[in-house]
Amino acid sequence: MRQATISDAEAQVRLRASIWGLAERAPTISARKLLGTGQRRALIAIGLCVVAGAVLDPVVTAASLVAIATVVYFTSACYRFVLFMRSTRADVVITITDSEARAVSDSALPTYTVLIPVFMEPEVISHLLGHIAAIEYPQAKLDVKLLVEADDHDTLDAIVAGDPGRQFEVVLIPPSEPRTKPKALNYGFALARGDLVAVYDAEDIPDPLQLRRAAVAMSRSGPEVSCLQAKLSYHNVGQNLITRWFTLEYAMWFSFFLPGLSASRAPIPLGGTSNHFRRSALRSMGAWDPFNVTEDADLGIRMHREGFTVGILESTTYEEANSDFVNWARQRSRWYKGYLQTFIVHLRSPREVVREIGWRGVGHLCLFVGATPILALLNPFFWTLTVLWFIGHPAFIQRIFPAPVYYPALLCWVFGNFVLLYLTVISCRLIRHSELLWAAMSVPLYWVMMAVAGVKAMWQLVIDPNHWEKTMHGLDRLVVPAEDAA
Repeated sequence: MRQATISDAEAQVRLRASIWGLAERAPTISARKLLGTGQRRALIAIGLCVVAGAVLDPVVTAASLVAIATVVYFTSACYRFVLFMRSTRADVVITITDSEARAVSDSALPTYTVLIPVFMEPEVISHLLGHIAAIEYPQAKLDVKLLVEADDHDTLDAIVAGDPGRQFEVVLIPPSEPRTKPKALNYGFALARGDLVAVYDAEDIPDPLQLRRAAVAMSRSGPEVSCLQAKLSYHNVGQNLITRWFTLEYAMWFSFFLPGLSASRAPIPLGGTSNHFRRSALRSMGAWDPFNVTEDADLGIRMHREGFTVGILESTTYEEANSDFVNWARQRSRWYKGYLQTFIVHLRSPREVVREIGWRGVGHLCLFVGATPILALLNPFFWTLTVLWFIGHPAFIQRIFPAPVYYPALLCWVFGNFVLLYLTVISCRLIRHSELLWAAMSVPLYWVMMAVAGVKAMWQLVIDPNHWEKTMHGLDRLVVPAEDAA
C-alpha cells in the first residue's frame, strides 16, 4: 500500500479546486445554486396562475392539472416501452469477448486509474481489496486510488489491516463540506496517472476482465466515445423481497432502458459506478459536480451536451442490494433528489440546451431524467383519489374528471400500469431469473416505496438540496457464490 504524498498547502489548493472548480468554470451547470433567476420567475408565475385559477374556477383548474398529469403519465409509459423495444437491437451494447480482452498484450494496454471513494465503510474494506486485486490487468499499469476522508479513522484502520498491495494508493481528503462522493472523485482525479479512468464503489464486485474489455472497446471507438457504462446487478438477490424488487429494477434500468437510450442517441444518466472514462474528455468537462447528489446522472447529461457519446459495455459489476427499508429510502430519496437537481440545472437556459442537443434531446431529458422522480411524487396523489372514489364516489372527484379527462385518465391508469408491470415480468424472463416471478408480480408494492422516497426527496430538495445521505453497506447476510462473482 502506498499513500499519496501531498503538502498541506497543495492539499488545500486541490481541495478548493475539487469543490469550486466546476462552479467557477461553468456556474450555469453547477448545482451549487438550485434555481436560476428565470426559473424562479417562471415558478412564481406558474404558482400565481394556479392560485388565481383556483380562486376563479377551482374545478376547471383542478381538471386542467389532472389532464396535464395524465398526458405526462401516458407519454412516459409509452416512452419507456419504446426504450425497451429499442434495447433489443443487436448492436446497442458493446461486447468484448474474453478471448478478445485477453488477446491484447500487457504492453499495448493503457495505464488505468481506478478511483474508489470510501467513506465510513470499514465493514466492506477487506472484501473490496480482494475484489479489486482479482482484476486481470497488469499491475504496472494499474493505478488504484482509495479516496478516504482524513478523519474517517475506522475506514483507514480497516485498510491498513487489510494490507493491500502496492497497486493500491490511499489518498487522504481533508475534511470539508460538502461531504459528497463527487468531491472525493474530483480530488482523486487530479492525481490520476491513467489515460483511462474507472469509478467503483466500496461494495462492488467487478467483472475481473472489465478493465481489459473497456480498454479494448475504447481503442476501437472514436474520440467522441468518452465513457463506457458497464452493467450493474446484485449479488444478494434472494436476501428478501426488497432485494428481489431492486434486482428487477436494475435489470430493466441497465439491460433495457440505458441501452434503449443509447440506441436512441439520447443523453444517458450514468450509474454511480463502473463508469470508464477517457481522462482527457473528463478533464475538458471539469469532471464531477460536487454539489449534485447524483453526480453520475449529471455527468452523463453534460457529456451529451458537449457532443460526447456514452456506450453501454457488456460487463457486469455486482453490488449489494439494499435489504433494509430505511436504508433503501435514504439511498432512493438521494437519487430522486439528484435527478430533480439535474433536471432543473440543465433547463436553466432552455435556448442554450435546445441549441446543443435539440428538441429531441430535451424531450429525452424530460421524459427520463425529469419524469422518473416527478411520477414517483404524483403517484400518492392519484392513488388517494382512486381509493376515495372506490370507497365513497365523492362528488368533487367526479367534477375534476369530466369525460374529456376521465377516459384518457382511465386509459392511462390501465395501460400505464400494465406496461410497467409487463416490462418488469418480461425483464425477469429475459435475465433468466424465473425465481423472481412472484416479486415481479408484486412490484406495485415497490412503487409505494418509491412514492415515499419521492416525497422525502422533494422535501429535502427544498430544505437541504446538497446534503448527501450516506448509504450503509454490509447489510447482506449471504455469502457470494464464486460463479456469481465471475
